[in-house]
Amino acid sequence: MARIELSGIQKRWGNVWGVRDVDIDIGDEEFVVFLGPSGCGKTTTMRMIAGLEEPTEGEIRMDGEVMNEIDARDRDVAMVFQGYALYPNMTIYENIRFPLRMRDVPAGDHDRLIRQAADMTELTEYLDRKPSALSGGQRQRAALARAVVRQPQAFLMDEPLSNLDAKLRQAMRVQIKHIQRELKITTVYVTHDQIEAMTLADRIVIMQSGAIQQIGTPDEIYNDPANTFVAGFIGAPPMNLIKGQVDGGIFTASGITVDGLRSDMSGAVTLGVRPEDCAVTQSDANLTGEVFGVEPTGDLTYLTLKTGDAMIEVKADRSYRRELGVDEQIAFDRERLFLFDAKTGTRLR
Repeated sequence: MARIELSGIQKRWGNVWGVRDVDIDIGDEEFVVFLGPSGCGKTTTMRMIAGLEEPTEGEIRMDGEVMNEIDARDRDVAMVFQGYALYPNMTIYENIRFPLRMRDVPAGDHDRLIRQAADMTELTEYLDRKPSALSGGQRQRAALARAVVRQPQAFLMDEPLSNLDAKLRQAMRVQIKHIQRELKITTVYVTHDQIEAMTLADRIVIMQSGAIQQIGTPDEIYNDPANTFVAGFIGAPPMNLIKGQVDGGIFTASGITVDGLRSDMSGAVTLGVRPEDCAVTQSDANLTGEVFGVEPTGDLTYLTLKTGDAMIEVKADRSYRRELGVDEQIAFDRERLFLFDAKTGTRLR
């Protein structure tokens, strides 16, 4: 297994920056997820770890050895891609076997290793089939088995579940986490899906415009966001970010008043409050707004209120129902409010 260290990693093409000043130490057996929108640099960072891209500056080390000049095939990492990358003319058995052949693993060990990987990914009964005869979820499991079969130093997974429907994604998340824990292999996982990041990761690396915004455990990222980008990216629905003014410890915006804040603060700020930290109330309201949307989901109801130019999301009780267009009052949990600099988006602590 491997410890992976990235020190001062930069990647640019002429004047175009892909990755800026990435520093992270990924521990042995750790599951780290790079999370961010398209074009944020997460896949480029992973490709540099794999050796498929060369960093413009900085060092990549595995177990203390500098990897910058080491070819991708000699880094002993296994990649799982979004598009499966299975050979259509081969059976699943032969697809899983392929990396064993490429690495000159003794032929006498092949069948045992293949069947072990197939059993781990629940593919034993499909080994004689070709990829075209499998469902999307089964093909992704085959790609995972091919990565597992030789037990590399590290798994590198680039949005492997993006092509699957919601139910299959959930099942595959459980399987990936279970296999990683069983094999104890360092894993770097790239996704734009914050649910995947929160459920899979030991630590999450959130990126935007090629730069790291925050590194932390899922709980740290969720409960202690460093800036408005992180706060608005994590959570479903994400944190409400409300622009307003604070003066004398009182925050005000259209239809919103919150007192009891820091008295030494004044000027433009952004107030953050998560939908689950808002409650429908008949008294001591912080917000009065027009009911813009009511979405029952069975276990809870999503309520959207419009006040001024802001749309506020609230997680209400499963039985909550209200006519559109009427006014509703909301109280915030005072212990779960966040303040951010209105210009920079940086958390005000």
